[in-house]
Amino acid sequence: MTPIALTIAGSDPSGGAGLQADLKTFHRHGVYGASVVTLLTVQNTRTVAGIDFVDPAFVTAQLDAVLPDIPPQAAKTGALGRADIIAAVASRAAHFAFPLVVDPVMVSKHGAPLMADESVDAFVRLLLPHATVVTPNLAEAGRLAGIEVRDRAAMERAARAIASMGPKHVLVKGGHLEHEAADLLFSNGTARFLDGERIASNHTHGTGCTLAAAITARLARGEAVDSAVVGARTFVRHAIATAPGLGGGVGPVNHFARGADDDGR
Repeated sequence: MTPIALTIAGSDPSGGAGLQADLKTFHRHGVYGASVVTLLTVQNTRTVAGIDFVDPAFVTAQLDAVLPDIPPQAAKTGALGRADIIAAVASRAAHFAFPLVVDPVMVSKHGAPLMADESVDAFVRLLLPHATVVTPNLAEAGRLAGIEVRDRAAMERAARAIASMGPKHVLVKGGHLEHEAADLLFSNGTARFLDGERIASNHTHGTGCTLAAAITARLARGEAVDSAVVGARTFVRHAIATAPGLGGGVGPVNHFARGADDDGR
């Protein structure tokens, strides 16, 4: 039986991030991908020039069309933007009988805001309690926890604070640490740092989406969270190292990259 994963996210017409990156990542992992669109962007590797939000009722209509017909084994959320869209997604996520990976997309790689301040409260109250894994970067972790996150100690404090909001596992991504590259996986009250090699590259557009999608795909394949996170990190590292060099700005990663198991799926 082919595993199925669902992405609930925004559209990136340049294909490097958003639901386009998610679907490519699902496919690379041997997982059939379905998608629900939450917002549309006008963007490329250089800039985000516009954002248009999908009506919340249309978001739930998409979910209600897909879920009973092609039920996934795992799902993820990406950019949701507004509080009413967050509420719409959360109303269905409350009934998910499969893992949900929540990527709290708040700002684009170009610095464009993708979640308004007033929407963060709805995100914390309505969606985070239904998350199996939440994957904030340092800035997002700080915004959710209400602290500045610049080092390992602050990463752990933020992870503990976010875990208290409901998600079972918190992965704080440390790609923007000053002198190292380390992520923190916080599960069942225990913090585990995952060290990695920093790759000097300007081709990192969509890395957060791709990482969350790879975790989702691996959960859909039946992997445990720890294994899914480790494998997804390896996949993203290879994706950055072998980026195709497209675009004139912050280019996309290589979604054809090999994974941790390198099994061709």
